[in-house]
Amino acid sequence: MAQATLSVPDISCAHCEKTITQTLAPQAGVKSVRVDIPAKQVHLEYDESQIDLAQVGALLDEEGYPVAATQ
Repeated sequence: MAQATLSVPDISCAHCEKTITQTLAPQAGVKSVRVDIPAKQVHLEYDESQIDLAQVGALLDEEGYPVAATQ
């Protein structure tokens, strides 16, 4: 399992958190998603053999939450 912290500047409220969680959680390979609204970050635990950060970024971008940086 891999872990990543994504910086998503457009996170501002509980609706953002719900949308991001509902978008990522059902994806194959995503083990956990935690959205930190004040920090504007998404903490992700995932299986690199099933999904990669480029795919995660594309999914978030489609929902209107572009990823600014990845740690």
